[in-house]
Amino acid sequence: MSDRLRVLVTRRWPEAVERALAEQFDVTLNETDEPLSQAQLADAMAEFDVLAPTVSDRIDADVIAGGERVKLIANYGVGFDHIDLSAAKTKGIAVSNTPGVLTDATADLALTLMLMAARRAGEGERELRSGKWTGWRPTHLIGSALKGKVLGIVGMGRIGMATAERAKHGFGMKIAYFARGPKDEAKALDAEFCPDLETLLAKSDFVSLHIPGGAATSNMIDAQALAAMKCGSYLINTARGGVVDHDALADALKSGHLAGAGLDVYPEEPQVPEALLELENVVLLPHLGSANAETREAMGLRAMANIEAFARGGDLPDRVA
Repeated sequence: MSDRLRVLVTRRWPEAVERALAEQFDVTLNETDEPLSQAQLADAMAEFDVLAPTVSDRIDADVIAGGERVKLIANYGVGFDHIDLSAAKTKGIAVSNTPGVLTDATADLALTLMLMAARRAGEGERELRSGKWTGWRPTHLIGSALKGKVLGIVGMGRIGMATAERAKHGFGMKIAYFARGPKDEAKALDAEFCPDLETLLAKSDFVSLHIPGGAATSNMIDAQALAAMKCGSYLINTARGGVVDHDALADALKSGHLAGAGLDVYPEEPQVPEALLELENVVLLPHLGSANAETREAMGLRAMANIEAFARGGDLPDRVA
C-alpha cells in the first residue's frame, strides 16, 4: 500500500501537470471530466488527503462535513468564493489558490470582450454565418472607438492593473479606478482614483470589473449602479458572475441605456441567464479568462507547489485560509 499522499483532481488538468503530480503523489483523476456531484465531493473528504477542485466545484459546508481525512484543498484557480472557508477552518483544513499566473491571460480577455462589444464583432459574425450579410455599407454595425475613452476599473489589483496598462498603452484610453484606496503603481498610468463607485460609473465609457466574488460583492453592479453608468457605455466582467445583477443588466441593455456588455462569467455556471441569451448587444463567452495553454499549465504547477509544501510540512506559498 502506498504511503504517498492521496490527491483527488476533480477535473482534467493539462497533461504535463497530471504527469508531474502522479510522479510524486497517489493521484486519482476524473477521467470523464464531468462535474462531480456534491455527494461525490463529500465522499472524497473521507478518502483523500488533498482535494484539488476548480471553480466549477461547490465546496460548501455539507461537502466539507463529509469526512475527516482531507487536510488541504488546493484550488486550481485564483478565486475561492466557491469554497466555504469558515467550514474549512473549523475542521483544520488549509486552503490554497493559484494567484498571479493568470493575470495576463485574464487581462487579455477583458480587452477582447471590450473590443468585441465596442466593435459589435459578435453581432457581425452571427450575421455573416447566418448568410444575412449583404455587403459593406457606411452605416453597417457602427460601434465605438476605444482611443480617448475613459476605462473605469473596479478593483485595481493585479488583473485590474494589467487591464489598465493594456488599455492605456495599447489603445490610448484614459484610466479611472475605484478601489479601497489610491494605488501608487497607478500613477504611471495617470489614472484617476475615484473614492466611490458611483463617481467612477458616471464618468466611464467602459467599466471593467476585477473584484473577488462572495457576499461582500454580491450584486454590487445592481440596477442602481447600472443607472449610474453613462448612457451608451459598456460593462465588461471577467471577475465573478455573482457581482452583477443579470436581470438588471438585461433591462439596461434592452432599454439602450447601456450600448453593450461583454461577459465571461455567470452566477450559476454553466447556465447563462436566459434574458441575456436573447440580446444581440452582449458578448457571452464560456469562462475563458485563463484559457491559454501556458496559463492553464502554470496554474496546475502553482497548485502542485502548494501540495508539495503541504506534503513536506512547510508553509503553503498561496494559503488563503
